[in-house]
Amino acid sequence: MTRIRCLLVDDEPPALDVLNAHIAATPLLEVAGVCHDAMAAFDFLQKHDVDLMFLDIQMPMLKGTELLKTLATPPKVIFTTAHREFALDGFDFNAVDFLLKPISLDRFLKAVQKVLQQNMHEPHDERAFESKRFVYFRADRKMVKIPLEEIEYVESLKDYVKIFGKGAPLVTRQTITSIHEMLPPEEFIRVHRSFIVAINKVTSFSSHAVFVGKQEIPIGPLYRNEVQKQLNIEDTKI
Repeated sequence: MTRIRCLLVDDEPPALDVLNAHIAATPLLEVAGVCHDAMAAFDFLQKHDVDLMFLDIQMPMLKGTELLKTLATPPKVIFTTAHREFALDGFDFNAVDFLLKPISLDRFLKAVQKVLQQNMHEPHDERAFESKRFVYFRADRKMVKIPLEEIEYVESLKDYVKIFGKGAPLVTRQTITSIHEMLPPEEFIRVHRSFIVAINKVTSFSSHAVFVGKQEIPIGPLYRNEVQKQLNIEDTKI
């Protein structure tokens, strides 16, 4: 699969180091170029094809938002900044996401998932659509690709999370909340503070639990109404 070509635009070397490290840990992405100001980025974009730009908002001479005004056909943009108050300005430009520095890998991956979701809804053939039905999880110091259809359920256990499906469970230190945000909401449901379940893998259910095969997964009180709504569980009849 063709990797997403990224342009990094930031006047702060430490911020660029973080982005480079996150991209190096994500096989789906590659760095197409690095620019230390918006003028250099403008010149780069005239000469090179870029799929995604990580763009700092507050830079000398020309702000990131001002750079976008000069581009007739800008690439997808994820804004990065140390200033939360600039977020609204960024979203005025239809940015994919807004990352507040320092940028954690979990939050970075969530933004990348949004890019993938947008790509899935753009014109494509059926084979291309199927090839993008996956997510990456951080495990054993690398990013592991898991097809969505293989995920049965996710369990949080203190400092780590297990993804159950085909083969042995995958163990990751990502939070269950960040994983929930990475998964399509129409296909996965949070049934408990410690569990996420693939809706099409549910084989039976009651008012207090869902079953994936023989595995019983509790429904938490805070999640019961939403679970009952999505699975059409009538509490008084079970």
